[in-house]
Amino acid sequence: MTASLTATFAIILLVSAFFRVLYILPGCNRTKPRARRRGQPTRLLIVLGSGGHTSEMLSILHNLDPNLYTHRSYIVSSGDDFSSSKAIEFETALQARWKGSTENMTLAPSTYDINVIPRARKIHQPLLTTPFSSLRCLLSCFAILRAPCSQQSSERLTGQDDKGQSTGESAVYTYPELIVANGPATAVLVIVACLLLRFFNVNGTQHRLRTIYVESWARVNSLSLSGRILMHGGMVNRMIVQWDNLARTNRGEFRGALVH
Repeated sequence: MTASLTATFAIILLVSAFFRVLYILPGCNRTKPRARRRGQPTRLLIVLGSGGHTSEMLSILHNLDPNLYTHRSYIVSSGDDFSSSKAIEFETALQARWKGSTENMTLAPSTYDINVIPRARKIHQPLLTTPFSSLRCLLSCFAILRAPCSQQSSERLTGQDDKGQSTGESAVYTYPELIVANGPATAVLVIVACLLLRFFNVNGTQHRLRTIYVESWARVNSLSLSGRILMHGGMVNRMIVQWDNLARTNRGEFRGALVH
C-alpha cells in the first residue's frame, strides 16, 4: 500500500513538473512583456562572450536608448579584460551621446555594472572536469541574476510619472527584465539559470527574465551549438538570426544584419 502511494505521488510530481516546464519555456508559452512607462527603472542584462562576440554585441546595441533600459549589467568571463574594457568604452560613449540630449531621465546613462563569472570551460580544459566548472559558472549566474545590482543600483531611486514629475516612489533594481546574449557556453548557462528561477517563480520572476539570443553574423547556413541548444529546447523568448537563409531553415527571426 505504501509503495503504491509513493509511486502515485512520484508520478503526480513528475507530471506536474513536466507541465510546469512547458508553462515556463518561452518556446511553448508565448507571453507579451509587461507594460512599463518610459523612464521607469529597468535593468538590462548583457552577456558578453569574448573577442568577436563582444564586438558584435556592442555593435548591435549602439542605438540603445537609456530611457528604456535605465541600468545595464554586463556579464563577462574571468580573464576577459577585453570585454570589460569594451563595456566601459561603450558606456562612456553612451553617456557622451545622450548627455544634454534627453530630458526627464530617471537615471543617468552611466548607470551600469560589470560582473565577472568563472568560465564554463577554459581552453584545452579536459571534458571530464567541464561539468564541475560549468556548475560553478551556473551558480555564479544565479548570484548575479537574483542579487541587486552593485553600487549604483543598490541605492534607492526616485521614480517619475509620464510627465516627468516625481512620484515619490522608491525603486531598487533586482532581477533584470531582459537578458540579451550572443556568446557561447556562458550564454546558455545564464539562460538556464533564468529558466530555473522562473520554474520556481522566485520572487515573482515567472513573468520576468525575458531572453533574446542573437546568433553571430558569421553564422550563415547553420546555427552555433549554443544556438541549436536554445532554439530546439525552446529556451529563449526570441532567437534572432542575421541571414535570411538561416531564418528559413532554423525558424529564427530575421532582422537583417545587426552588426554595424
